[in-house]
Amino acid sequence: MFAGVVAALGLVPAFTPPGFSVPITAQSLGVMLAGAILGARRGGLALVLFLALVAVGLPLLAGGRGGLGVFAGPSVGFLIGYPVAAYVVGWLTERAGPTYKLHWGIVANFVGGVVVLYLLGIAGMAVVLGITPWAATVASWIYLPGDLVKVVVAAVVARGVHAAYPGLLGEGRAARESAEASEQQAV
Repeated sequence: MFAGVVAALGLVPAFTPPGFSVPITAQSLGVMLAGAILGARRGGLALVLFLALVAVGLPLLAGGRGGLGVFAGPSVGFLIGYPVAAYVVGWLTERAGPTYKLHWGIVANFVGGVVVLYLLGIAGMAVVLGITPWAATVASWIYLPGDLVKVVVAAVVARGVHAAYPGLLGEGRAARESAEASEQQAV
């Protein structure tokens, strides 16, 4: 389902600022949501599925892009970073326990959805464009304000989802199943 969410966020028109090679898209919001809602393993696997669908040619990236060619472009590091970022967001989210905490969600989304994603994205830009990592870092400044907004939006949405469906993360589900098993033994 979250592969579909990330694909749907690709329908939001991408914007490539003049002089920049990587488009600004809403899809990194879906990456953060996948990790924050599904947890590390399932969130990361959802993004692996998304990239597999892109690789076979489905036009799921912003601007209707797809196919193996996108993995040779300057955004390759960001694309490869999608499942890694979702995993990190999910792993950090799971460390907070079964109840989703907004402040911790913001930290998890920032670390996974910005720091980790930017590290891989900047590395990919540097390699593909043949520029220094510092030049790629400077070229990435334009993405930061929008991504900081996405960090907060993803945390607020994830808090709402976890409030409506407690136990989506492993510990909460395990505790609920243990309580149900205890109730059945008591009967």
